[in-house]
Amino acid sequence: MPTAPQTTDELYEELQANQRRPYGRTRTVTAEELVDAAERFEETLPLVRALLELQEAYTYGSEPRKSPVAFARLLTLFDEQPDVFDENLRHLVFWRFKWVASALRALPEIPRTSLRQWLTEMRERYEKAGLGLQPYYGQAYRLAAHVGEDTDLAFELWAARTRTPLSDCEACEISERALYHLASGDDERALRTWEPVLAGKESCQEEPARSIAHALLPLLRAGHTDRARELHLAGYRGCRRNPSMSGEVGRHLEFCALTGNEARGLELLAENRNLFDEVDSPLELLDFLNGVEVLLRRVEQLGHGELPAAGFPGRTWTVTGLRAEVHGRADDLAARFDARNGTTAHTDRRGARLGRAPLLEALELTLRTRRLDEVAVVPGVPVAAPAARAVAAFPESLPELVARARALDEQGHPDARACWTELRTRVTAPDYTHPDDPAVGPLARLRADLLADEASRRGERDDFTEAAALYEEAAGLYDDAGTPAHAALARAHAVLATAEIPPQTSARAASETPSGLPADGAADTGDTDGTDGIPAEVAALTAAHAAMVRLHAETSGLAPYQEVRLLRLRATALGLRLQASRSDGHVAAVLHEVGLLHDFATRHDIPGQIAGALVLRASTFAISGDLPAAAAETDALLDRLEAHGPAWHLPRALGLRARLRLGAQDAEAAHADLGEALRLAADWPADAVDTARLHGDLAEACMHLGRPDEALRHLTRSAELNLRRGDRFDAYCAYSNAATLSLDLGRVEDCIALLDSLLAEPDVAAGEPDDRLVAQLRLTRARALRAGEDLKAATTEFLALAAESAGWDDDPGSHAMIAAETAVLLAEADEFDRAREAADQALAAHARDPRHEALSNCLRELARLQARQQGSDGLAGALAFLADAGRVAEEAHSAGYEAHGRPLDSALAYEYGRVHAYADAYEDALAALEKALALIGEPGPDNGRAGEWAECVRFAAAMEGVYLERPEPALARLDAAVSRLTALGHTEETEPLTSLAARLRDEE
Repeated sequence: MPTAPQTTDELYEELQANQRRPYGRTRTVTAEELVDAAERFEETLPLVRALLELQEAYTYGSEPRKSPVAFARLLTLFDEQPDVFDENLRHLVFWRFKWVASALRALPEIPRTSLRQWLTEMRERYEKAGLGLQPYYGQAYRLAAHVGEDTDLAFELWAARTRTPLSDCEACEISERALYHLASGDDERALRTWEPVLAGKESCQEEPARSIAHALLPLLRAGHTDRARELHLAGYRGCRRNPSMSGEVGRHLEFCALTGNEARGLELLAENRNLFDEVDSPLELLDFLNGVEVLLRRVEQLGHGELPAAGFPGRTWTVTGLRAEVHGRADDLAARFDARNGTTAHTDRRGARLGRAPLLEALELTLRTRRLDEVAVVPGVPVAAPAARAVAAFPESLPELVARARALDEQGHPDARACWTELRTRVTAPDYTHPDDPAVGPLARLRADLLADEASRRGERDDFTEAAALYEEAAGLYDDAGTPAHAALARAHAVLATAEIPPQTSARAASETPSGLPADGAADTGDTDGTDGIPAEVAALTAAHAAMVRLHAETSGLAPYQEVRLLRLRATALGLRLQASRSDGHVAAVLHEVGLLHDFATRHDIPGQIAGALVLRASTFAISGDLPAAAAETDALLDRLEAHGPAWHLPRALGLRARLRLGAQDAEAAHADLGEALRLAADWPADAVDTARLHGDLAEACMHLGRPDEALRHLTRSAELNLRRGDRFDAYCAYSNAATLSLDLGRVEDCIALLDSLLAEPDVAAGEPDDRLVAQLRLTRARALRAGEDLKAATTEFLALAAESAGWDDDPGSHAMIAAETAVLLAEADEFDRAREAADQALAAHARDPRHEALSNCLRELARLQARQQGSDGLAGALAFLADAGRVAEEAHSAGYEAHGRPLDSALAYEYGRVHAYADAYEDALAALEKALALIGEPGPDNGRAGEWAECVRFAAAMEGVYLERPEPALARLDAAVSRLTALGHTEETEPLTSLAARLRDEE
């Protein structure tokens, strides 16, 4: 606290503010400072309230050693000055006897006799105060269950008694009963008992999160895998990073370990690394460590003990090292509890958990399924995907391996890359000795080959700057090795890669922002080079083509496979120029170069380059808008590939035809092509046939066909493949779209779990990816939190995003959208002053980059919320929002903007009616609705406005007939509307009107 409160009112305000903070060190320290401040006042009541807050902070901050101390001071005040304690405070004192009992159980240094003495104290206090003893017997049962003795009797003595006002809440008592049945080996009865809590019918601060954690394995054993998965996602979010629920976190880790989700388990462990340091409760820590050890043992058993793991602070850990440390500490804790209790219960329970075998080989828990070998991956570094097919074993002889790699590379065969990877491993080994073999050539030649392969990989991931540098380095080494033709080809690659470097580093990110974050204000990629206004990218590609033509002319001794590659690069440069310019004047040049490439490849019988020429020709027609010609070329290409090969071109060719068919609105045929492409792609390395893009395109086809669940699977598969090859931007875009789709499908927890996983990635945490892409991920997560009714977390995230996006000078429209959503969320929490501030930010940004419909919708919703929640007291504020919405509608009309949904003017008039109705201004409401009806106009058979018109009629009739008590004109209005709608065939829209008419007639 900056300054101590000087008055009791200030103290109470500080206490209330502290109670809004999450449990943890900050809240606890503040509570301690407030107790110190309260002691300076003469009145006792401020100190009582401060001590109550301090004990709560200790209890839920997992500091059981301090909770009894705070309560002892409170109890002394209660005994010495009972008049200070009103009925509510007296209730809290007796309630917290249970907290102290729990705290003492959690400390192995407290003798068992002291635990019993405290329960005796509790019973005597309750009896003296005339209170029912059910809460006492509840604590006696919990002690028996903890010790592992006389549990059945203690349970009966508690469970058979009638609840009292001091009993634990229904949810907590249900959980205790279920745990008793679970410990007795009766999974089925435990699950039946838990059902009201698991279904969300009973809840409290710790429930259902606590029950869910314990119910996961029984659900699996009972075969309820889908429900276990669903509850894991929801329940984990309710306990993560919470020291007072560290034991529940441990059970979620155990669940991951026993369902084939060890990689997710390590991810969750990293997210909860704070618990190793912040859990001061030995009992909670033991429960947590038991779950941690189950996970680590399983990872070690699978042969991944060398993986990094998050653990105790002060050093880095591997799975093996952390498991040994956890094992020792947990064994010690269990032994201490058993020594205190005089039983072996904790050691036995620990042994049972560690001895459990996996319950399922693999249960897909999240949309992002990861393997253990991906856990320690450095961002941007490719990961080998599981082999789709057997690749011939690499020769032991290095000269033979080099010969194979070069031969396959000349053909453009996908297996060349695996050979280069193997060669890179051998050449970089500390004991490598280069052979003196003319077939291999000097070391400089081999190093150049490896650099060229690495440059190719970088280029595929759009890392053109690094690709160009690597190609240049390779060219120098080829020169040193005396192979000028190879050097020329490497330089041509470097020229093209340099031309592909975006004029602005943010251009690509801005233009490829995934759906959901408005891109209207994205960075303009049409930068010019200052020469005749030609876009920089077009100028660069024109220059690159000219440079390659010169290089081609100046280089002698090119082998056919090298010359055809130079021709391919020349054609590619012009194709990219056409793609950038979309100029009809550039089409002929591309087709000319493609013709040269095709003729040369045909003359020298180079099948891969013949296919490449046909792909370029088809793509050129597609870009120029000649879809029939593009389709014909693609069909010819597929016929040739099926007859002459090479087979590895078939998946890409089918993908090209599928995209053309999608453009022609033939989603069914596109889906069939892409399905066949993926079937054939399984025979080749994923990078070689761009399997990631095939999955992405298939997701699009599925969406056109109304198959969103199938689309979701392909989106996540596309993202996974992009991650494995190191293309994190495309992977995050695909995952972002998958998250948005899962949210649209109502799979809220799937969405949140996916985004939590992505936002925890090291490169995201370090701020490396494009900031707008990360903002999109966070925005989708905030929307999902809101949909999941975690309004506090959603509001926090929206406020943070609104603050950050305020600095997006190049994209004020996105800030307008985010600020608008933030305003609505604040209004839903009754914070209308802050909502007004956020709305003003949205309006200011909208003035720079209009978002007419979104802002109008937001302002009308703000007005509705304020009027509904504040009635006539909120009318002025609500009307101010509607006035702003009116100005936005006028701006839209002046700009010629047409709304995608309801017209802005009629929607505004309707909202004026609703706002006045909430404020009991019924005549004004009716007048506004009459205006809305005039703006909507009479419905027709096909104009799509019948529903909106019918709702306005219903609302106006309700104002007249119910609130203004004028049933006759209301009935006349309704009857006329029903006749009109029925005649037009809009029978469904008549139902609410006939229902209201019947009600009015019944009341006459």
